[in-house]
Amino acid sequence: MSVDTSIKDGELISVIIPSYNHGDYLGRAIESALAQSYKHIEIIVVDDGSTDNTRQVAERFPDVVYVHQHNQGLSAARNTGIDNSKGKYLLFLDADDWLSVDAVKKNYGILNEHPRTAFVSGGHVKINDAGEIIEEVSEDIRSDHYLHFLQGNYIGMHATVLYARWVFDTLRYDTSLRACEDYDLYMKISRNFPVLHHTDIIAFYHIHASNMSGNINLMLDSVLAVLNRQEGFLKNDEEKKALQRGKKIWKEYYLSKNKNTSYKMPLKQKLKKLVPEFLHRRLYRMGMMNHFIPSVGNIRKGDFNRVTPFSKEFGYDRGGPVDRYYIESFLEVNTPAIKGRVLEIGDNEYTLRFGKSAVTKSDILHIDPSNTKATIIGDLSAAPQIPDNIYDCIILTQTLHLIYNYTDALKTCYRVLKPGGVLLMTVPGITHIDQGEWKNNWLWAFTGASIRRMLAEVFHQPAEVNTYGNVLIASAFLYGMGVNELKKEQLDHNDPHYQVIITSKSIKTVVV
Repeated sequence: MSVDTSIKDGELISVIIPSYNHGDYLGRAIESALAQSYKHIEIIVVDDGSTDNTRQVAERFPDVVYVHQHNQGLSAARNTGIDNSKGKYLLFLDADDWLSVDAVKKNYGILNEHPRTAFVSGGHVKINDAGEIIEEVSEDIRSDHYLHFLQGNYIGMHATVLYARWVFDTLRYDTSLRACEDYDLYMKISRNFPVLHHTDIIAFYHIHASNMSGNINLMLDSVLAVLNRQEGFLKNDEEKKALQRGKKIWKEYYLSKNKNTSYKMPLKQKLKKLVPEFLHRRLYRMGMMNHFIPSVGNIRKGDFNRVTPFSKEFGYDRGGPVDRYYIESFLEVNTPAIKGRVLEIGDNEYTLRFGKSAVTKSDILHIDPSNTKATIIGDLSAAPQIPDNIYDCIILTQTLHLIYNYTDALKTCYRVLKPGGVLLMTVPGITHIDQGEWKNNWLWAFTGASIRRMLAEVFHQPAEVNTYGNVLIASAFLYGMGVNELKKEQLDHNDPHYQVIITSKSIKTVVV
């Protein structure tokens, strides 16, 4: 089923969160509702007589409607939420679970296109206290929904369901049921009204020690009671057979879980205090929150928890250096300038790669007389043997930091360029120092500000200067990670406070 995620906010949608002594989890549930890409929502927390900090947590969020009632159970709390809501559509989120960022938008898009549909449901993911995914549940059910419900609860998690409000004009949650009240409601609705289902992940089901679903006897008794209620409504032999299959399936399911003595999730005292942060961390990793800073003492250093790098070769042995991504992207953008007679320092790889047939003559400057590929031997900071005004382009990548008199080197570039000629230069910012050939010649590191200033002085006009990198890229580069170990969106995020590479484009003009 296709989901239209381009729709704009329309009708108000109510997110109802019942909570009974789940204050430790409630904040994460609320934050997942606030983080929805569909913004026209109201959030109602129904405190079912909690004795913990549920009220205090709810009141930390000024946009949340807080409703308190004496302890009456989950069904009654949901019914209270209905009575206090205003939305055209309703979603019920348990306090220990949370929503995916597009949950409301996806389901609203479907119901908006099918106004006679009573509810739409989707898939979910089971996740444990440590933020580890246990299972993805996404049944592909497209028709005969009531028949499928007779044989099992293919939804499995209530937060994946978005209801049309008109459903509750005649139906409510059965307060006599201690469990499976949602399953009971699915039966009643699908028996009489059209419903829809899709496989997109809508919510995250938090598996922990105090889940009601861990009470095997209660769950089995409740699910059989719900199925028994359907006997008087069955219309044909197919439905009768489906009901019998359903009872058998549920018995086998819960009896197998009852024998599974290995199913244990002990919750240590220390972990209890950290659960909100674990969930916050997980929401951030899933892209559901834009900002997360771990509290003091709870930073996970992981593979970076070391004092030696992964590679001392700038990442050449791990797929290629990170800085080359920016250098080559810079040259790719400036390919039209690499033409005519071109001078490159060290070798002419970039001249040939980016200039191609536009280059009429390629020169290589190298300081080492034994270099057989060099067409000019000399020091760029003092190269009187190179005539004035002969180059259309100079490619000076990752070289200036090796030259002690770097200002003189720039003056040479200006002198030997033709009027209108272009200097394409990159220099290192945040970097480790070469431990091989260049370790004794590695003299400088630069910033965007220093490059702007020196180029303006030498070329008599402002240069086009850009910086690239962010705190992750800087760290990855220092540790010697390869460029293939990072995502493109990580590489492309630019924070000028962490300048890994500085690029510049300078054009020679004649000063009269």
